[in-house]
Amino acid sequence: MEAGVNTHLTEKQIKSYRKDGCLVYKNLLDETEIEVLLSGISTALEEMGSNKVAGSSVLNNPKENKPDAFYDSVFLQKLNLWKISDAVKKIFLGPEIGEMICKLEGIDGVRVWHDQTLQKRPWSNPTGWHLDNPFWSFYSMNAISIWVALDDATVQNGCLYYIPGSHKQGSHEKHVEISSNFGSLFKTYPEWASVEPVSGEMKRGDCGFHNGLTAHGAGVNNTPYPRRAMTCGYMPDGSTFNGNKNILPKDYIERLKVGDLLNNEEQNPLIWPVK
Repeated sequence: MEAGVNTHLTEKQIKSYRKDGCLVYKNLLDETEIEVLLSGISTALEEMGSNKVAGSSVLNNPKENKPDAFYDSVFLQKLNLWKISDAVKKIFLGPEIGEMICKLEGIDGVRVWHDQTLQKRPWSNPTGWHLDNPFWSFYSMNAISIWVALDDATVQNGCLYYIPGSHKQGSHEKHVEISSNFGSLFKTYPEWASVEPVSGEMKRGDCGFHNGLTAHGAGVNNTPYPRRAMTCGYMPDGSTFNGNKNILPKDYIERLKVGDLLNNEEQNPLIWPVK
């Protein structure tokens, strides 16, 4: 990867991540990389049009992709841009990011699950507290996401917040939808309601990592400007299908049985180790 991308992890950062289930990492991308990525995202969004997911997916089915007035007022969300954008693919499916993820989670191999651009609109609603992995088509204690700030993410414009240590208590079976009830997760996990959250404020080009069972949410965008971010979820190599459709294409789902390996290189390519 080019010189502008910084992917060196210290042992202190790895220990902190494993303890808290989250880590804010400084200066992942320089200004050149950010601008190239933003251009790639913009081109991909134009190509996708009204589709929520790049390529064929259950989420592009109009019957299963109904508009949600509240959710649509939280952020612009488009998924799997890596399939049509070389700029997105280069960074988020690059071996350097893959190696970082394996170090953080202590795993030997990782596959991409899906990316998504999350552009919180001006004056937009908060993103309710939730866990990522219960939504996905596999269950793992080592699922992980990266969240890259493409604008400064601040308290005022809706930065992330994390409940530290929640990844050690979160359950795949306790699924909570993201809704207009910002704190509904705490009805399912009342023990977290008294924990002080960690702010994920970031400068443009910084990123955050969080485990798939780490509770997180984001505040309102109380500014007239968008708060742009690009995220990507990853699954450990060897993960198996749990029956959830999520973003898997219909023709692929029809061939899958619960317990089957999710190792389709066209849908979930291995990004580390390099073949």
